[in-house]
Amino acid sequence: MAVYAIGDIQGCYDELMTLLDLIKFDPAKDQVWLAGDLINRGPKSAEVLRFAQSLPNNAIKTVLGNHELHLLANACGVTKKAHYLDTLSGILDAPDRDALIDWLRHQPLLHHDAQLGFTMIHAGLPPEWTISKAKKRAQEVEAMLQSDDWADYFQHMYGNTPERWTKKLEGWDRLRYITNCLTRLRYCHNDGRLALKFKGHPSDSPENQLPWFDMPNRKTKTERIVFGHWSTLGTGQYGNVFSLDSGAVWGEKLTALRLDTKPYEWFEIEAEDCKQYAN
Repeated sequence: MAVYAIGDIQGCYDELMTLLDLIKFDPAKDQVWLAGDLINRGPKSAEVLRFAQSLPNNAIKTVLGNHELHLLANACGVTKKAHYLDTLSGILDAPDRDALIDWLRHQPLLHHDAQLGFTMIHAGLPPEWTISKAKKRAQEVEAMLQSDDWADYFQHMYGNTPERWTKKLEGWDRLRYITNCLTRLRYCHNDGRLALKFKGHPSDSPENQLPWFDMPNRKTKTERIVFGHWSTLGTGQYGNVFSLDSGAVWGEKLTALRLDTKPYEWFEIEAEDCKQYAN
């Protein structure tokens, strides 16, 4: 079985199909990991979700990204100020909207394959967490999303605080911190606090901030992790972590990484046609 991880698709359905053709993906025997942000900004978000939903469970693993959570917030009537580039109406107005929303609510925020030796998240991990602890923390948010009270979560999800993890965090502050790590994190302050404002390349990062994967005391330093979310970083390997977001929705590339063989093999296709939707 071949296992491929793909970065942020963001509604670029045609490009996804081209990439899957390139890698000769066969859902009967292969597995594809989608690292979150399957939707929004691109032209065919609903089509991406329908395709992902149609695959057999053993052929696909996906995690929620910040754009999926933004969609779910809108679906239950909790909307922060809409971004002018949002293209969520194709899902929210779709005849199968409820089925798509329900499918998303039941996706995880972290996927760990012990046999393969890889973990997939959308964004990042704080230095204090092991993979085991991160999985348990993700399950706290997942349980809320899958509960009858899932709409309540989105009343409290948005915001940049708290900045620091402690076992004493409770309630919405605890869930918000977990959510921010797994779906928004790029940088940490040198003292371990989350730094969520700057989105650029590490060469331009503010003083005393490091990419989450460069934190010297990170407890997951020996773990192999794939993540997306960071188009200004681009694709690459940084120690044992692999960045997958190559900016498809900005007209750059859509990228897949094969995880089950060494040396790891990268595949990419041009995504220039998606650019018109993100400008």
